Amino acid sequence: MLLEFINFLVRWGHLLFGITWIGMLYYFNFVQGGYFKQAGPEALADAKAKLAPSALWWFRWGAMFTFISGVILLGGLSHNHQFNNSIVIAATMGTLMFLNVWLIIWPAQQIALGMKEGDGPANGAKALLASRTNTLFSAPMAFGMLASPHASQWGGSGYGTSVGGLDLIICLAIIAALEINALMGKQGPMTTVKGVIHCSLALTVVLFGVLYYL
Repeated sequence: MLLEFINFLVRWGHLLFGITWIGMLYYFNFVQGGYFKQAGPEALADAKAKLAPSALWWFRWGAMFTFISGVILLGGLSHNHQFNNSIVIAATMGTLMFLNVWLIIWPAQQIALGMKEGDGPANGAKALLASRTNTLFSAPMAFGMLASPHASQWGGSGYGTSVGGLDLIICLAIIAALEINALMGKQGPMTTVKGVIHCSLALTVVLFGVLYYL
């Protein structure tokens, strides 16, 4: 009984932390980026000095505690039917998103915002591409998490109760290619808000279509 309650609390925390993290991710990509392009010099300077650092604090620590609680939950899922290709894909994207936050976005944003010395524009572009990639991953990541408990009901080799297979390999290869692009590629169709939303939904269809049909 106690363990079940603790498990519930961890799930609850995972949800709250995830809402904070992804909410801030969407704020940066859908709201703040557009405002920064339109704001006057004084307003932009004030936002970079006060608003953005505060938002980044919630963003990165939301990511940290979402990841920690997710690892705890994943350890429990590994012992039951919900541990399948769907959750593996979701966990992989969630882990990459977490690493992008702490190893790419946060260090680059410190320079872009003038908190540390360096090439501001170059680091701003670097942070933006990683942030766009996290937005790209967000929809299929959430879909995989929610789909996992229903895997055995939906059918298809990728929605079974085991892990592995050609379908998983293909999906992980796609995810890896997109992450490599986040490190050294270009925004492409993710340049615009509409573009990254469409790409995220399309990626969801592709990944889970592969799981169902292969």
